[in-house]
Amino acid sequence: MTHRILFVCLGNICRSPAAEGVFRARAPHHSTDSAGTSDWHIGDPPYRPMQTAARSRGIDLSDLRARQFVAEDFNRFDLIIGMDAKNIARIEELRPLGNDTPVRLLTDFAPHAGADHVPDPYYTRDFDGALDLIEAAVEGLDAHLRG
Repeated sequence: MTHRILFVCLGNICRSPAAEGVFRARAPHHSTDSAGTSDWHIGDPPYRPMQTAARSRGIDLSDLRARQFVAEDFNRFDLIIGMDAKNIARIEELRPLGNDTPVRLLTDFAPHAGADHVPDPYYTRDFDGALDLIEAAVEGLDAHLRG
């Protein structure tokens, strides 16, 4: 079964494009996209240090461009995945009345990692640490979708 998955963070230049890139490399038969809850970076490519860290793991993010999360995304995707509770709250503010598209934290899929969110490497500068957590969670997400 093919799923439509949307990964969401604040600016759509670090965490969510990295999660999209890691997931599409692992499970290319699914449809993926990423978005940000802010409009700060619309049209921009992923942040260069994140691209470099991802590329060192064989993940190419160069074709991705930032966009803002919109209410219509609830109808376009089967699952929406946020990187932290603040972004989940912003996503839920836009939920159309009666829509039941699941919204989950990415770290829900990696409980063994001991993290309740993916820290933003734009601020922490820990791009490899963020990618380690994203890869663990994407592995769990893939297993979850396989049933």
